[in-house]
Amino acid sequence: MSFVLSDEMLGTFVPILIYWLYSGIYVLLERFENYRFHTRKEEEEKNLVSKKTVVKGVLLQQFTQAVVSIILFNVTGDASGAATDSNASLIVLARQFITAMVALDTWQYFMHRYLHYNKFLYKHIHSQHHRLVVPYAYGALYNHPLEGLLIDTVGGALSFLLSGMSPRTSIYFFSFAIIKAVDDHCGLWLPGNLFQVFFNNNTAYHDVHHQLHGNKYNFSQPFFVVWDKILGTYMPYTLEKREGGGFEARPIKNYMNNKDN
Repeated sequence: MSFVLSDEMLGTFVPILIYWLYSGIYVLLERFENYRFHTRKEEEEKNLVSKKTVVKGVLLQQFTQAVVSIILFNVTGDASGAATDSNASLIVLARQFITAMVALDTWQYFMHRYLHYNKFLYKHIHSQHHRLVVPYAYGALYNHPLEGLLIDTVGGALSFLLSGMSPRTSIYFFSFAIIKAVDDHCGLWLPGNLFQVFFNNNTAYHDVHHQLHGNKYNFSQPFFVVWDKILGTYMPYTLEKREGGGFEARPIKNYMNNKDN
């Protein structure tokens, strides 16, 4: 008797597996100081939470996401999902991907921004994620459980429902989204990294947001920067080599002066 995992189960657990595998690659690459945005000393001094606590927090969020995902697949389940995928044209699949990307970006931008501007919610919920002043790969999903549910889990469910993708297509979409989220928090600027080449919303962009001067800017995640630019929360920066090795994303001074005035 052969054991076959359903598309629903794969769609639930493959992104979790990829999260830890992809993060593990970055853990190995962290030793290359010339590609880091922050030194190891800065990471130790500025971060307000231990890595053990971060791992526990991420596992809790992934457990919650898995439960919601299984429920969602059961409610919207379609036995013909695999057949639908095999018959769908590349244009249909591309449309579903783009719709899901836009839906996820829109939901996360407005929820993320609100968590920053509401002082009570920031203090009691979103500040947990910002305990990582120096982000690293497997801290991408380190959030307060309520934030993880509202931003990531609900956002993922909406993107799945609005795009009309099947469970099988969702395996690829959510794996892609989780890789992008990990990449945005990796704290490394690596040569040839396609995410950093083709996406303006990348590691440097998100590193600016994690610093004090960028706390009310660069809310967009994980794919585009459109909402930041439309609504005036975009902070441009220059990427410069840091003395002693590595890189630094510095806000453009003229822009900062104009905002202050």
